[in-house]
Amino acid sequence: MAGNKINLIKFSPVDIEARKKIDFKAGDTVNVWSKILEEKGKFRLQAFEGIVLARKHGREAGATFTVRKVASGVGVERIFPLYSPMIDKIEITKKSRARRSKLYYIRTKAVKDVRGKMRAVTNQIGAEEEVVEKAPE
Repeated sequence: MAGNKINLIKFSPVDIEARKKIDFKAGDTVNVWSKILEEKGKFRLQAFEGIVLARKHGREAGATFTVRKVASGVGVERIFPLYSPMIDKIEITKKSRARRSKLYYIRTKAVKDVRGKMRAVTNQIGAEEEVVEKAPE
């Protein structure tokens, strides 16, 4: 009977150009709003906020990105197709600089270590901007 539900879903068209312009990379914190099918064909939006571990296949039709968060002390990862009609919107919450394109090593690290590292990178970037702004005066 599960096959019947998929036929009832009406897919909304995805604005491909808008999705191509979203510029996020590994290390950024994103909030992904995805549509969840409930009873009677109704949708509700569910937010999934976490750190982007990887982006694969660039901006091609089959492009995906992996997001990881820690919920109740358990690490949860989801792989989202970039051009999926089930994704309502993608918000970039925090930009941070990572030295690698795939951050799979975060899986084995403690949450405190990851947060501290990302915070340190963010503070360094903020400090550089302040120095640049003060120099012209």
